[in-house]
Amino acid sequence: MTKLKVTIAGIEFDARFEDAAPKTVAAFRAKMPFKGKVVHVRWSGEGVWIPLGETDFGLGYENHTSYPVPGQIILYPGGISETEILLAYGGVHFASKLGQLAGNHFITLTSNTDKLADLGPRVLYEGAQEILFEEVDA
Repeated sequence: MTKLKVTIAGIEFDARFEDAAPKTVAAFRAKMPFKGKVVHVRWSGEGVWIPLGETDFGLGYENHTSYPVPGQIILYPGGISETEILLAYGGVHFASKLGQLAGNHFITLTSNTDKLADLGPRVLYEGAQEILFEEVDA
């Protein structure tokens, strides 16, 4: 049996895939382990994001929201703005310079969520931080 682990700036979080987004989960799992860097959001509030440019996951909307709560991870499949993954650490109204966006809620952090309040300001003031999504033996 495997479990999902997300490591950001050296902080490990247990996580789960969301059953309500099976296509998004399948497309993302095909790219795992997934490594990148998170930067602080510009317009959305208290969140960090992974800019993915023209990356095409072949997805549309599924279990989408503009208001993820702390610990929820959403994937914006692209369209009017670039493809991206966003993690809320506080209040978020997902947007870009072009206006409100919605992303597919496909992962939820399930442990160490109390550390999110410190993670956001760290990314804001110290800059980009490493992020790794991986499945590990339970």
